[in-house]
Amino acid sequence: MPITVRLCFILLWVALNSKAAVVLEYHHISDKTPKSTSISVDKFTAQMDYLANNHFKIVSVIELAEKLRNDETLPDKTIAISFDDSYATVYQAAYPLLKKRGWPFTFFINAAAVSTSSLFVSWDQLREMSRNGVTIANHTMYHNHVPRLKDGETRSQWRERTKTEIEKAQKTIAKEIGNVPKIFAYPFGEYDVEVQKLLKELDFIAFGQQSGPLGSQADLQSVPRFPFGGSFTELDDFIMKVNTLPMPISRIQFFADKHHEINNLIVKQGEQPYLVLSISNNNLLDKIHCFATGQGAINSEIIAGKLWVQAKQPLPQGRTRYNCTAASSEKGRFYWYTQQWLATDKTGIWNYND
Repeated sequence: MPITVRLCFILLWVALNSKAAVVLEYHHISDKTPKSTSISVDKFTAQMDYLANNHFKIVSVIELAEKLRNDETLPDKTIAISFDDSYATVYQAAYPLLKKRGWPFTFFINAAAVSTSSLFVSWDQLREMSRNGVTIANHTMYHNHVPRLKDGETRSQWRERTKTEIEKAQKTIAKEIGNVPKIFAYPFGEYDVEVQKLLKELDFIAFGQQSGPLGSQADLQSVPRFPFGGSFTELDDFIMKVNTLPMPISRIQFFADKHHEINNLIVKQGEQPYLVLSISNNNLLDKIHCFATGQGAINSEIIAGKLWVQAKQPLPQGRTRYNCTAASSEKGRFYWYTQQWLATDKTGIWNYND
């Protein structure tokens, strides 16, 4: 077979077997709500117009989750839309716009907040949305910070409490709405290995709030979503993100230093953990650039065919993300992977208020 024909065959095979999609995540759709979690109606509409005008396929999160669970092909330019936190602006602003387009979306609700004030949706509004194709799904009962143990709480007590809260939310939604899928969104987008294990045991596909597209290698208990709100609302940024491709990662490891591998995403204030990526396309290794929250570009080096990534400065308390990107051969499209870290204080105590 001539080289040019073989190359065309390979490119066609890759296109037909592409496993990539992007999940969008929003909170408030308003310019009168807290800026950090809000996008205006005009900017949200402009983003949806871009998707419509550029032939993106909008699917439900359930459809996407089942494709992931069954390792099915994800067509290129596939988008799923999601909202978190039970806010009334989703019903007031986003729902009419998306209903008019006939587009499905998922509303992850913290069930205890529903019908408690004008800030949140009511069960009647959620039932209406459900009748019109909106998926109502689990965002816990009380929107607690799931990885955090309460003062004096043992790991087994934490596990039972968290399991009870998740199952209570699931039962409440089922009672009020009817059918409820086994999909879950972490409050604040935050999780650790123990939380992931619990969600896997409960047979949930779980979504985070770390940026990135998803592909065949996606961890079903940490599915990435691109959050839009606050400083991330401009159309140029949106266009770049919805066109991203999943980084071709074959293995992910975490190290406390270059000699000690760790198996969790929680570190202590002042530590500088390593993210170690094995890339299935070695040609990308020296093209990947990584950044950390509040630090800009950070250190990366190739050791024994793996990319070792470390923040330049010790991690502060709270959430830090390492974002790694690389230009693809397609104009305007970038490979993207994000890793989230959570840092307690130096004694292992949670002091931040996310």
